Amino acid sequence: MTSQKSAEETEAGKLFIVGTPIGNLEDMTFRAVRILQEADFIAAEDTRNTIKLCNHFAIQTPLISYHEHNTRDAGEKIIDYLQNGKDIAIVSDAGMPCISDPGADLVELAIEHGLAVVPVPGPNAAVTALVASGITPQPFLFWGFLPRQKKEQKAQLAKLQRYEETLLFYEAPHRLKQTLRNLAEQFGDERRIVMARELTKRFEELLRGTLAEAIDWADSNEIRGEFCLVLEGNHEAPKEQIEEWWTGLSIKEHVERIIEQRDVRSKEAIKEVAEARGLGKREVYQAYHVD
Repeated sequence: MTSQKSAEETEAGKLFIVGTPIGNLEDMTFRAVRILQEADFIAAEDTRNTIKLCNHFAIQTPLISYHEHNTRDAGEKIIDYLQNGKDIAIVSDAGMPCISDPGADLVELAIEHGLAVVPVPGPNAAVTALVASGITPQPFLFWGFLPRQKKEQKAQLAKLQRYEETLLFYEAPHRLKQTLRNLAEQFGDERRIVMARELTKRFEELLRGTLAEAIDWADSNEIRGEFCLVLEGNHEAPKEQIEEWWTGLSIKEHVERIIEQRDVRSKEAIKEVAEARGLGKREVYQAYHVD
């Protein structure tokens, strides 16, 4: 067990996870502005988007790029800055970093190097949609983006179908129709859903109804903007826990079985095992590589 006291002064720099507006710039917090102004560098998912935010709030801190295609090289560079006493603020294009973006990899890397990670909370699209949906807000399960391939998506939804928790998904406009149909196939036409788009912006819209009604709407309207989908949980789900196929396997055996069955790399298998068992990837990695 390690302890991080975020307010303590350290020789190394700190990694600040800074939430930014998901649309309306008035949602920017005073603290977020101050941290971005005081940091030595801002690590941005897309510097072209972040420079607009910085210009609006008169933030002149230098930007460095950190996105899914340069996580290794940029991550090592950022760790080096932190180890040399530089404070880094990481931001995503909108909302909280690490939620469906590569910021989570940088946080894990910083923690592995014993560096302080300080959250600076801000807006999040999924929670914003949830509280306005009218669907039971807790417990909920945030899934983010479903697999893009139809077969893989259906397989994932089949696993989620029995969950009693309210389910939260993100979806792109060009995939919305197919995802809604897959949801209806697995969850039934009458399952309640709320589709939220343009949250906090001028054309914010929350569409409430059943999956059947959502499909009709999608077929009859031009679909624009990314959506947050809030789906009602399965109220008829059995109370007893359904035993998973891997229950009798050790973590190492679980990873090996996935590698053998799916012909994937150990990194992918470790990630899947961590998600299935509710464990950290680091813990699964260590269990798999033990002699």
